[in-house]
Amino acid sequence: MTITPNRRHFLAATGTAFAGLYLSACAPRSGSLGSAMAAGSANRVGPLVPDPAGVLDLPEGFSYRVISRLGDAMDDGGSVPDAADGMGCFDIGNGKLALVRNHELSPGADTGGASGPAYDTVARSMIPLPGGTTTIVLDAQTLAVERQYRSLAGTIRNCAGGITPWGSWLTCEENTARADGRINRDHGWVFEVPADAGRQVDPVPLTAMGRFNHEAACVDPATGIIYMTEDRGDSLLYRFLPTVPGDLAQGGTLQALVLDGVTDTSNADGVTIEVGQPVAGSWVTLDNVEAPEDDLRLRGAAMGAATFVRGEGIFMGEGEMYFTATGGGAAGEGQIFRLRPNADGADMLDLFYESPARSEYSFGDNLCVTPFGDLIVCEDQYAETVDNYLRGVTAAGEAYPFARLRLQTETAGPCFSPDGRTLFLNVYHPTMTLAITGPWPA
Repeated sequence: MTITPNRRHFLAATGTAFAGLYLSACAPRSGSLGSAMAAGSANRVGPLVPDPAGVLDLPEGFSYRVISRLGDAMDDGGSVPDAADGMGCFDIGNGKLALVRNHELSPGADTGGASGPAYDTVARSMIPLPGGTTTIVLDAQTLAVERQYRSLAGTIRNCAGGITPWGSWLTCEENTARADGRINRDHGWVFEVPADAGRQVDPVPLTAMGRFNHEAACVDPATGIIYMTEDRGDSLLYRFLPTVPGDLAQGGTLQALVLDGVTDTSNADGVTIEVGQPVAGSWVTLDNVEAPEDDLRLRGAAMGAATFVRGEGIFMGEGEMYFTATGGGAAGEGQIFRLRPNADGADMLDLFYESPARSEYSFGDNLCVTPFGDLIVCEDQYAETVDNYLRGVTAAGEAYPFARLRLQTETAGPCFSPDGRTLFLNVYHPTMTLAITGPWPA
């Protein structure tokens, strides 16, 4: 991959402590989540107002516009694919923003006319596999769409991912299919897509980052270490120590989190991890990370690594990161964990929030830290009688409804514009990408 100016800057600056993910549209503006708000301040946006269009209920004064949707013509001759999932927003200069958007598509789905270099194709037909990413280029002030194009092709079920401080999106395959005569190559990798690529990129799997049921990733800008989640009922939390921070293709070391005295974080059979009580963590190094048997989590657990119930969204704040365990907790409705890396001692993990009931918070998936200090979490619940909400979660660990999706699908990919005025959000099916504005809390 070409070393861009942003990447050169990161390589020079790593170890001197970045002030945050400055390229990220979700970069928090007010320090860590824990310092952003006083306790007891749940729901600072007010009750939800029904949407006449039947898509997304928002608080009074907020509105959305659809900036991209399934089937829209793209500038490369293709069309916008379905299953829009994780997404990152980037300032690419010259008054432009780029949204890099995942598509969680499996073999047999419509590719949207993808052409160009593909990681894998359907055997015999040579049709690219439908997963990958599309990129939307916007005017930063008006949010007018200037370009849309396919930026990665030939992958399977690109679920979530994460932004990097050097201006790229790490897109993760939530699939571990093997080459079997139907498809030509093994899957289960992370790929890197520069936000300003301008075209379909050469798809290079970052195999040293492990082959498993990837979900999401985030980068600690102070060290260049990447943290990754895994969507399995017995998943691990991974970290990747790159040989050259900012240049992931050079390889590195993959590790899994071990917690002092805790191996099962689910709290399903009695409390093993208390809300708000930090637990010291260390890391165990994994071998054979390309894992042809898809057994990284099993081997890691045998070495003492802690398990989580469906690790999904993960997002870096300032000096701490948050990640969801979608099916964790005594009620089975979801948990949010916080990890604080510590260069001078043990890393510390605490259970930041655990849902007591479906009515308060259910199956939290993608998330981000907001400019006003709360978390925004996307619910991923497909019960026919239950709406999926965007949940706010305050520094005091109080959940509140920020928005309600009126369609029987999920929201995904929440990320803010660099000026904090706009929340970008995907509707999974049929694909819609929304820009939400309104009177955000101070």
